[in-house]
Amino acid sequence: MRANTLRAAMATARMAMSSLSSPARALSSAAAPPPPSGVAMVQGASRGIGLEFVRQLLRRSDQGRVVATCRAPDSASELQELRREHAGRLTVLPLDVTDESTIEAAAAAVGETHGSLDLLINAAGILSIPNVIQPETSLSKVQKSSLLLAYEVNAVGPILVIKHMRPFLKIGASLGTGKGFSLVANMSARVGSIGDNALGGWHSYRASKTALNQLTKTASVELGKKDNIACIL
Repeated sequence: MRANTLRAAMATARMAMSSLSSPARALSSAAAPPPPSGVAMVQGASRGIGLEFVRQLLRRSDQGRVVATCRAPDSASELQELRREHAGRLTVLPLDVTDESTIEAAAAAVGETHGSLDLLINAAGILSIPNVIQPETSLSKVQKSSLLLAYEVNAVGPILVIKHMRPFLKIGASLGTGKGFSLVANMSARVGSIGDNALGGWHSYRASKTALNQLTKTASVELGKKDNIACIL
């Protein structure tokens, strides 16, 4: 399951990143590459898939600045190493998806420092934490606390981040960087599919990802019509 999730996430990453630039064109020996542009934000960037998104974005010559957020930036050693390596290009901010006040504070910092966003990747998620939450193998093992925590991190958090970053995504869509739209990418999972659920189990995680799918679809309808912001899973 972990391998399938990683493959799906990287496929989403390729789609998200490819949408940020026009199709490649051959350059003459005298032509200079276009300057890097745009601002991308990765929420949940301290490790795993989120950290790799940050790393790949920073490797792109056509990507401008990157904002990376996580609950405890000071203890995110690999992320801090990237910040030192890409000083002036990578901004690291605290953000806990279970605390809306930190989302608001991160949005204020993005507005003050960058003023716009072209790409938002919501990568934070929860499946298991020892002694806190575990994938349920039976309905008898379902706990209210696990259901609420999974929903809060995997579904509520991403939609609140979109809510607070929306003004800057709207500005990014209007800046004329060649796309005409901004992009939101939420990390879903195959187990969130109702039609594909033939095995059962993982009640909290499945339900939270199903909720994320519906929230993303609903947001995409509104944001696409009003703000030229595309949402993908």
